[in-house]
Amino acid sequence: MTGQRTAPETRETRETQRVRRATVAVAVTFFVHGMLFASWTAHIPHVKAHLAINDGALGLALLATPIGSSAAMWVAAYLLPRVGSAPVLRVALVGYCAAGPFVGFAGSMPAFAVALFFWGAFMGALDTSMNTQALTVEVVRRRPLMNGMHAAWGVGAFAGGGIGSLGVALDLSLGRQLLILGGTVVLVVGWLSLSLLPDPARDTSPRTGRGLRGIPAPLVLLGVVAFASMLCEGAAADWSGVYLHDSLGGARAVSGIGFTGFALAMVLVRFFGNRLLARHPADVLLPVLAGVTCVGFSIALVVDSVPAGIVGFFLLGLGVGTVVPTAFSAAGRLPGVHPGVGVATVSGLGTAGFVLGPPVIGQVANATSLPVALGLVPVLLALITVATRRVTVLHQPLPAA
Repeated sequence: MTGQRTAPETRETRETQRVRRATVAVAVTFFVHGMLFASWTAHIPHVKAHLAINDGALGLALLATPIGSSAAMWVAAYLLPRVGSAPVLRVALVGYCAAGPFVGFAGSMPAFAVALFFWGAFMGALDTSMNTQALTVEVVRRRPLMNGMHAAWGVGAFAGGGIGSLGVALDLSLGRQLLILGGTVVLVVGWLSLSLLPDPARDTSPRTGRGLRGIPAPLVLLGVVAFASMLCEGAAADWSGVYLHDSLGGARAVSGIGFTGFALAMVLVRFFGNRLLARHPADVLLPVLAGVTCVGFSIALVVDSVPAGIVGFFLLGLGVGTVVPTAFSAAGRLPGVHPGVGVATVSGLGTAGFVLGPPVIGQVANATSLPVALGLVPVLLALITVATRRVTVLHQPLPAA
């Protein structure tokens, strides 16, 4: 009797440990994804000076990263149902780490743009595959995990920003910095990736109504939600400092606080997001957060002061912080859609919002004023509030593995 009990218990213990190792591996992958990308931002002025290019040329070159990332997401959407998220993640991780140093070592504008394209491509493939693997772990553990994974990305981005600043202070070139970081990541995370789980078999026969170009209607709606959320993120990233300094007359030292508060709020709400979603349905939590933020950000724009602006961007981080991770999780649970395809679709539309949003706000601001242009943010928050109430998959339980 004792032997009969011990064997199943041993197998259960091993499986539990395996799933925990996989959870750690995915969380660390999210961390290094954010760390590697953020670590190069402090070097951008030095790269610009090294290549002797102006702001316009730099802006055009930087577009190569999201273009490569978006293209790779669709390639990943094709590969993931066929080979699984774990193999794609491993290849993308190695490619991401290997392509990064070429961005720093590029000696001309064309080489710089090409290096950014391929770095962005592996970045996008890693983004899609790690989110798909996170969905696999989430299904096996039958508990919300995606917000915590994205919180790990945020922590990695904070760490990467500090590493990049330290590298600049030590006069360490971008190429050498990414070579050191990339080599370390391949060794550590590559070993951890051996613990990743195979994606569970899913019934992907179509069962939902078709929307845009044959994409299931709920997936289109989730993509719209991600587009709106990431457009708000792009607005905070590119325009918060300009708004606080130029529009509100804040000191230069204050101008960076808006985005810092926004980023901090996103990390905080994502850390607690898993617990909140375990207690409250997503189709209740997301609309409440977005709705309250819509009102708060609108008030901040009307008050027209630096403290109000900082509070407004902090609230914006709270309002949109859980949207994209929860949309990814929901996309991976849609009947008739492979998780990788769902994640790639929502991620691609979200990335489009992040890329297109800041230029749109800039054009509106040029025609009117920046405070008027930022009035687009409450409109998008209202859209998120309504849309997240209508996606039925947001209040469905996690499926069995």
